[in-house]
Parts: sequence; structure tokens; C-alpha cells
Amino acid sequence: MSSLKIISLLPAATEIVCALGFEKNLVGRSHECDFPPSVKQLPVCSEANFPDNLNSLAIDKKVKQLLNDALSVYTVNREKIKQLAPDVVITQAQCEVCAVSLKEVEDALENYLDKQARIISLQPNSLADVFGNIIEVATALNAREKGENLIEELQERVDIVRHKLKFIESRPTVACVEWLEPMMVSGNWVPELVNIAGGTSILAEAGKHSPFIQWIDIRLQDPEIIIVMPCGFSIERTLKEMDLLLQLPGLAELQAVKNDRLYIADGNQYFNRSGPRLVDSIEILAEIINPKQFIFGYEGTGWIRFSL
Repeated sequence: MSSLKIISLLPAATEIVCALGFEKNLVGRSHECDFPPSVKQLPVCSEANFPDNLNSLAIDKKVKQLLNDALSVYTVNREKIKQLAPDVVITQAQCEVCAVSLKEVEDALENYLDKQARIISLQPNSLADVFGNIIEVATALNAREKGENLIEELQERVDIVRHKLKFIESRPTVACVEWLEPMMVSGNWVPELVNIAGGTSILAEAGKHSPFIQWIDIRLQDPEIIIVMPCGFSIERTLKEMDLLLQLPGLAELQAVKNDRLYIADGNQYFNRSGPRLVDSIEILAEIINPKQFIFGYEGTGWIRFSL
């Protein structure tokens, strides 16, 4: 399989390919694939159809406008992909806002490549789905055993967290904010990760898409912990938008804020990526929710405490 050429149009898929030991086979990536850092040197095969300096509300409006107009949020560079002549192209059918969609790839490649490329489309909604995706990619690369070994390693780390929390009775309520304006809370796999890490996720259901909510919903629930983890945002980028939260009525009265349990996590590198680092995300949550039980060393890079 050494000559197999892979293009990944999804950051999580790039991480899966590399974790399976196939980084040398990657010939192209999406504009958002940036981990491991060594993949940044690969040719970029897609671009966003809006500027990257917009604020949360402007991004939301632009994305909705593009989708309403039946235009893609991202553009695939067909010429670049043809030139790279991939054997395998990995994309997703999960979320048109998260990465290049299956339809976009199929439209771009239809009758276009000089050879038949296999398109793998990932659509995870849970941690089990992500592990299933790892097996799916590994099998397509004739490396199923590597996939099984990787899942075994990841599962061991999950089990360590579960085991340590076996006899913990207190499970604090946790609001994970996925977007600040308009406000969304994290769905899909995040409620499940919160549960594994010893918390009780509020306002979103495991395995369901992230819902839009009103600020009053959070005020009424008065969660014990609030973690702000906007999709695609680093901690630094989120800090620039925290005024959106600070200006909301009644924030200072919430128990999470009174007890200094308001946090910012790196949504871009961890929670929003449906790849191997979802296990890192569990460890981050475990540090935040149960600091007496866990110190994995993510504070300062994966998450910070935000004090008013």
C-alpha cells in the first residue's frame, strides 16, 4: 500500500490517517487540516467561501445565506485534486458547516479524474461512531489490524477515566457552549464525553445535532459548570468574543460564575474534531469537572479558567 495516495478533506480524517501510520501517503488536505503540524506542508485542496476574520454572528449569517442559496460553504479545488491523482478521498456527510461535504466532493470528482478514486464519507454522531470510522478508514487502507490496535489504545484511556470515577456520586451539571451568537450548545458526541468525564450535560442530547438555545435556557438551568468551546475556534479566538457572553443579563448570578467554574476550551483542536483526540477531549473534561481526581496536563493549552 506504499504507493496509495490519499487526500483528506476533513481535519478529523487527517488525524485518523496519521494515527494509523499513513501520513506519508497523504498527498493533499483541506484548508482546515492542521494536525499533526507536519501536514501543513501538504497541498491545500479546498477553501472557505467567506473571509476568516468575521465574528460569530457574521459567520452564522454568511453560512446560513450560502446554504439557503444552495451554495457550498466550501469550494473544492478540482484542478488540484486531479493533479494529485488520489486513490482515496476522505470527506464527511456530517455537517455542511464543519468541512467539505460529500456532495461537494462527488460533484467535483464526477467524470473528472483520470482514474477511479474511492470516496470515503464519515458521518459520526457518537464516540462509538468515531471508533467505527477509524475501522472504516483502516479497512479501506488495508490496515484493519492497525485500526483495531489504535481503538484498543484509545479505549484504555477512556476506561482509566471511567474507572477512577466509578464511586464518584456527585455529577455536576455542565453547559458546553458551541457557539456564542446565536447561542448553541454542543450536541453529537459531547454530552457523552461529559458523562464519561463525570458530569451531567444539559440542554443537548447525545447523538443529536447541536441545538440553538436562548440565554434564558442556561439561566433557568443554572449549571454548576460552563465551558465555552466554539466550533472551529482556538482559545485565543474565543477570548476575543467573550464580551458576547459578558454582556448577557444575569451572568454574574449563575452558580458556575460565582464558584469560578467558567472555562474556555479549544473547540477547534479537540471537541469539534471527530477523530482520535476526542479521547484527549474526555481527559480535558475530566480535569475541569473533577480536578481532584485528574491532572493530565492540558490546562493552559487545551483549556483555561475564565474569571470575571
